Formats: sequence, structure tokens, C-alpha cells
Amino acid sequence: MLADPAMVPPVALLVYASDDPARAAFWPFAVYSPEYQAACWAVRNGAAVRFIDVPAAWGLASGDEPASEPEAEPSDAAEAPVDEIAVRLERDPIGLLAEAGGYQDGESWWRDVIEESPASDAVFAAVADAMAALRDAAPPAEGREALREAHMRLEIAKAAKEQEGVVAVVCGAWHEPALKAKVPLSQDRDLLKSAPKQKTSATWAPWTSPRLAFQSGYAAGVTAPGWCGHLWETPREEVTVRWLGRIVQALREAGHIASTASLIEAQRLAVALAAMRDRPHPGFEELREAAIACLCHGERLVWETIAAKLLLGDAVGEISPDVPLAPLIEDLQREQRRTRLKPEALERELAIDLRSEGGLDRSTLLHRLLILGVPWGRQVDAGRSRGTFRERWQLRWEPEFVVRLVENLVYGPTLARAAAGRLTAHFAEAADLPALCGLTLSALTAQLPDAAHAGVERIEHRVALTSDCGELLSSLAPLGDIVRYGQARRTDAVQLETLFVRILSQGALALPYAVRGLDAEAAKLLRSALLAADAAAVLAEADLTDWRAALSTVVEDEQAAPLLAGVAARLLYEAGTIMPEAAADLLGRMLSPGRAVADAAGFFEGFFDGAGERLIYDPGLRAAVDRWMQELEAEDFTAFLPLFRRALGNLDRMQRRRLLDAVFGRGGAGLQGRAAAADAEAIWPAHFQRLTDILTARPAQ
Repeated sequence: MLADPAMVPPVALLVYASDDPARAAFWPFAVYSPEYQAACWAVRNGAAVRFIDVPAAWGLASGDEPASEPEAEPSDAAEAPVDEIAVRLERDPIGLLAEAGGYQDGESWWRDVIEESPASDAVFAAVADAMAALRDAAPPAEGREALREAHMRLEIAKAAKEQEGVVAVVCGAWHEPALKAKVPLSQDRDLLKSAPKQKTSATWAPWTSPRLAFQSGYAAGVTAPGWCGHLWETPREEVTVRWLGRIVQALREAGHIASTASLIEAQRLAVALAAMRDRPHPGFEELREAAIACLCHGERLVWETIAAKLLLGDAVGEISPDVPLAPLIEDLQREQRRTRLKPEALERELAIDLRSEGGLDRSTLLHRLLILGVPWGRQVDAGRSRGTFRERWQLRWEPEFVVRLVENLVYGPTLARAAAGRLTAHFAEAADLPALCGLTLSALTAQLPDAAHAGVERIEHRVALTSDCGELLSSLAPLGDIVRYGQARRTDAVQLETLFVRILSQGALALPYAVRGLDAEAAKLLRSALLAADAAAVLAEADLTDWRAALSTVVEDEQAAPLLAGVAARLLYEAGTIMPEAAADLLGRMLSPGRAVADAAGFFEGFFDGAGERLIYDPGLRAAVDRWMQELEAEDFTAFLPLFRRALGNLDRMQRRRLLDAVFGRGGAGLQGRAAAADAEAIWPAHFQRLTDILTARPAQ
């Protein structure tokens, strides 16, 4: 399967425990991976090919991750103590060879000496000698490493016995001396007797180029997958020029100026840097530094704008159609083809119009994946865009999403059934009414009618049992979204409309009692629910008679928390239930010297927090606030300064200037317009004709 021409790297072998898909491991392959090239050559030439590392089942049974070699900190090997050298030999053997050759890191040394040098048997012999010397100085292999090398020796011996001719082994250079060592087969078999057992399943999954880098957490990765791919596909004599050409192209696509003269200077500088460092030819470090100096004008930030796509790449592999996949992965690939959504490794934005069939299908797919814990898409401004016919998403595919899909097989074999099954399971775990409403909204958004129906039944049952005002009001916002915008997703919201009215009525009945005897923290929590519920009720165009009556009761209730009384008064004022003159009288009464300063401040905060611009346009409100502030004692005024700042913090610079103009009586405040003349209706036709003549007059010749 790996050598199938329809298999496009990067791809990864996915192996997971059959009874627990969460225990899984990936083995990635790039086009330049030696193992991939060896497998392709063997299949093309009819040679037997096999994996020789320990079976994946052993690591999955014991809970171990695939073997990796963590990086060691650089140090001076010549002056290091013997025990430190022994540790570094075990953790970073190539790093020691690099230091001996005058390099700062093993990656650069390996590229110059091995990857980028002409192929030669002498190179293999030299590496074998170096590894043998390092292994002689290092402690003997133990634990998992000893098991791996014992298993590899047994597999090599089996291949030599079954096949005629030379056996070629593709492995890490560190293992070469151990695989050639004369170890009795019986000793290796005894070592492997205690290997754990685990039933596993395996398939192939698309991988991404950025995840081939060890910066992503892949211990066997490389520094720059994009550079390695460039080396593989480019003739050796053209590596430098073509790479600089790709840098120039990326800069121009990003809107930067990159001239041909600067390109020539960058090439010359890269060659000079390689010569100064005694390197055979420029590597990607020299080319990067030359590009920053000559093409980015010394600005490293300019380089950073293109570095990710250039060095890491954005390729996503493709799996052959003949590969048997887990049902959910197969269904995802069908949906990707149907909706024309191609997985990409780097983030990109997607705008969706829900009024089109294709847009609705794309949105449905992304929302179902979110329910399954696969955030291929992240919705931008979700709170606002859900209420319109448009959605904006940021898409980025990660390889581990395949494992999450496999984990969801317990809920169903297709994305729709699995998402519905997972939601149904979450309904039983939902702790409160807002959580149930949010899950039901997710079901409707993802076009899962059976799950939505189950959610509505759960909501009805919960509403019948609860009398908590905060819980009732908090549930109205998600329900309001469904009721108001159900048509955008072609959902039947009639049952939810009835439920919305019922919850609003229950909340209105409970509100006058819920606002009494609250401390500051509880009042703030209920304020958020109160504002969200009112906005949802207005948005859903519900009958607000009972709701407004409940708000009026809160305003007049002396036992109500002042913060909530202020919020209720503001909502009634914005709805036109309280007229401007009455609002000014109410504010003057609530901020009068006869009330406690803390209560007056609470009412002020509730009325003006987030709505301070009303002071610009309403002289009565402004006068009441002005009188109250002037009557405050100096200590009280200082104590409430943060409150004033919060209340007026939403005003921009121009609004603040207009508010000051209004306070000090300067002209232009409040956008006061001139009154129309009494005879305006009579003189307007002549004025309009004069304007028409001016605008349609021909210019003088």
C-alpha cells in the first residue's frame, strides 16, 4: 500500500489498540524518507520488503510511545566529564561527531557530510566506523532499545534465511554496529519472550508537511521539511539558485519588493558564508541569513512572514482509494470530496453563505466535526455570525484528527450518526439548562434532527423541574438564536418557539423575587443573564408584555439589588417604556442625597455600564448625573472613579469630546439640528429646481 502510486506522501501509518482507539501511534513517511524510497524500490523490483522494528502492539500494550531520541544540550566534548560524555553518547551521538567536525549541531553536520554529499560507499563505511567507536564508548543498550535491536537482528536473520542474495537494511545509523554484532539467536529470543500482547488495527492516514518537523513534537523529525523536499526534487547544482528563487517568489506573493539584483547579491553572500564556515556549499542557514540581509533588507520580521510556508511547507498527503480505512475516516473523505473542502496544513480563511446549498453543506460538515472533537475549522466571531446567513471559519488540518475520528466509532459509523450519538450522550451529562440549550443548538446547526428532538425533550423536562431564575434566563440566548435564525439552516423551530415563550414567562415570574438579597458577585452574575435574556427576547420578536412588567417591578422594588434595578431601568428606557422625562426623574430620585452612596453607585453602574453615550444626547439624564457627582464627598468620588471609568469606557475619543462639550455648554454637542423654517414646504420646490439646474448644466465650451 505504501508504494502504491496513488499514495501521495506525506502519509503516516496509524496503528491503534482495537479495544481503545485513544491508544494510538503514528509512523510518518515523507517522499524523501529512506524507508519510503526503499519500500517503493522493493515493490517496483519485486523484492521482498518488511518492517523489522518491534511490533506496534508491544508499545501500545505497555503504554509506551514510539522510540525517540531526545536532543541533548550542546557542550564541549573535549572538556566534559566521562559520565557526561556517556550520557550524550546515549542521547545525541551525532552531536558529538558534529562537534568534532567543528559544527554547532548534529543536524547541520549530517546534512553536509551525508545528505548533501555525493553518494559513495565510502560514506557508509565511514559512518559505520564512527558509530562503532561511539557504541564502544557508550553503555550497553537496555530496556526498550535492547528489545528493538534484538527484534531487528531476528528479522534480518529470518530474511537472510528465506531469501537469496544480499539483505539491505534501512535503519538509524546508531543501530548499525548492534545489528552486525554476533549475538546468538537464542539470546535474542529469550529477551523477547516477555513481550506484551495487544490486539491492534492499522490503516494509513494523511500527514502534513509541518508535522514532519521536530519542532512539532516529532522526535525523529527534521528542522525544515520544506528544505529537505527541495533537496530531494532539485538537481544538486541548482539547489542554491532555485531555493533563493522560491524565497523571492514568496516575498513577492506576500507583497514585498524583491529585485533581481538583490537575488544575485544574496547568492553571492550565501556562497561567501559557506566558504567562511568551511562548508562544501551553502546550506539553508547560509541561504536564510543571505536572504534576510539582501532580500529582506536586514529585517528578520519580513523573513518570518514567509518562513513557515517555505521551511515547513503546507503539503497534505493523499491516501490511495484502495486502502481500507476506518468507517468514519472514509465518510469524512467522501464529505470532503462532496463539499470540495480540501484539508490543508496551514491556516486559511473560509467564508460560507448559508443560503447556497454548497455553503450549507460545508457548514454542516464543519459543525459535525466540532461535535466530534475534531476542530478542523474554528469559527470566527461565532457569537455574531451564527445569527446571519454568513459564517467565517479558520481552517487548519492536523493529523491527529484521524485518531479522534477513530475514537468516535463507538457512536456510529458515519459523521452524522456519530455526531448525533455523541450529542445524545452529552445530553445525559448536561448539568444545567444553558448547557442543554447549547447542545440542542449544536444539533440543529449540524442538521441532526433526531438529536435536536431529544434535546428539546430534555429541555422541556428540565424547565418543568427548575425554578432557578438565573438558569432560566441564561437558556434564552441559545434558544433565541434558534428561533430567530432557524430559517437560515432550514430547521423547524415551531416547537422551540413555544418553549422559548414558556421559559421567558417563567423567568418573568421568578425575576422580582430573584433580585432580592443578593451580594455584589451574585448580582453581577444575574445581570449578565438578564441582559442576554432581554436581547434574546427582542431578537426573537416574542411577546414582551409580561417581561416588561417584571422589569418595572424590579425598578420600583426597594429590596432589589441596586445594580439590577439600574439594569432593568435602562432596558425599559431603551425599549421606550420609560420616557426621557420620566427616566431623568427616576435617575434623580435614585441618585438623590437621601439614598446610600453605595446603592446610588450600584444603580448608576447598572443604568450606564456600556451605555454611557446616552449622556451625550439626553440633557435630563446628564443633569441628574452631574448633580449627583457634584454632591459626592471627595472620598466617595475617589472610591467610585473605577465605576465611572467602566461606565464611560465604551466612549471613543470623539464621543468623549462631545460629552465634555455638552457638560460645559459648548456648541456642537449632541448633534443638535436646526429647526425647519415655517414656510419650508413652500420654498423647497424652487430650491430643488435650482439644485437640479446646477447639477445638470453643461460645462462652458
